[in-house]
Amino acid sequence: MNNPKIKFTIKDLGTITAELYPEKAPATVENFLSLVEKGFFSGLIFHRVINGFMIQGGGFDEAFEQKEAASIKGEFIANGFMQNDLRHTRGVLSMARTMAPNSASSQFFIMHRDAPHLDGQYAGFGKVVDGIDVVDKIANVQTCSRGWYDDVPRVPVVIEKVEIVE
Repeated sequence: MNNPKIKFTIKDLGTITAELYPEKAPATVENFLSLVEKGFFSGLIFHRVINGFMIQGGGFDEAFEQKEAASIKGEFIANGFMQNDLRHTRGVLSMARTMAPNSASSQFFIMHRDAPHLDGQYAGFGKVVDGIDVVDKIANVQTCSRGWYDDVPRVPVVIEKVEIVE
């Protein structure tokens, strides 16, 4: 069986296709695909963009209103989930969370560059297989401070849709 693939369509910037790894993080992949099937991500933004580190989305719309989903158990080594040995290298998708290990819900990030200090601390669950140039475009947008964040794109980077393509 092939790993599922998803495609993000980013307004005015292009598409990003990623392969998901249920063998590394089964509940995380199941949760993410469930949100994709419901159209959860349509109209949400990448609300944190840190060039040379990562781009994060899946929790806020263009008006910076938060959209929430139920939390899931964190599938990463520091949380006792030993099968997820996925490294946080360029292009890896991982679940964002608070300091609480089981607080991941819908927010995710895509690595712009390698960040080994995140290995085993966050639930990596996929990797970009096409469209890393779009990740680079997003990582290079101008940012400003807004709310709790110092790295919000000045012009919203909108996820028009996320779809399962395989």
